[in-house]
Amino acid sequence: MASTRVPRLPATPASNTILLDDRRFHDLLPDEDWGRLPLAIWRRFSKRFADGETVVYVGTVEEASFSRAGWWLAQLARVIGGPLPTGAETGVPMVVTVTEDAASGGQIWTRICARSNGFPQVIHSAKRFAGPTGLEEYVGYGVSMALRISVEHEALVFRSVGYSLQIGPLRLPLPMRFTPGDLTVIHSDLGGGTFRFTLEIDHPRFGKLSRQSAVFREAAS
Repeated sequence: MASTRVPRLPATPASNTILLDDRRFHDLLPDEDWGRLPLAIWRRFSKRFADGETVVYVGTVEEASFSRAGWWLAQLARVIGGPLPTGAETGVPMVVTVTEDAASGGQIWTRICARSNGFPQVIHSAKRFAGPTGLEEYVGYGVSMALRISVEHEALVFRSVGYSLQIGPLRLPLPMRFTPGDLTVIHSDLGGGTFRFTLEIDHPRFGKLSRQSAVFREAAS
């Protein structure tokens, strides 16, 4: 595993940045579970920027792996915009931006992963506070997944609990055979203003398809 290199950047927003109290994630959890989160995670997910403003996180990929089926899945997913990591390099920079979306009341996420040889991969998605669990992530071409959040070992965990396809006014649930399986994202605090973001995909038939882990720090605004 490559050593982690996290830029030493201040984690305070610019003085002209407007911050709002945010209970959108808190309201998806019982109060006692929310209270078990480390203070840094509590603050990170209670901080809402004004509509259209962006927070930037910079870091380094520390772990990335695919099974053979996972590699093929990542390539096939490029048909709907490439929502899954396609590279297995470690030690390369990664940047995540989160922008408040005035239209939906949710967030626009962009992940940029550098490559040592070639153009970086860019992944776009949008989180909306709606659907059967109160939180959905749209990954492109009408495909979305419902997410359920929980607190495990003082980490905030997001798990997919179903996929759907929206065609005009119609919203169709996708059978498991047409989905990548169970997606899990873990946000764990490391102290000192840094945190680890881990994404795993497990399929009921093919087992663990992929895993990517990166360490981040909030960049200066």
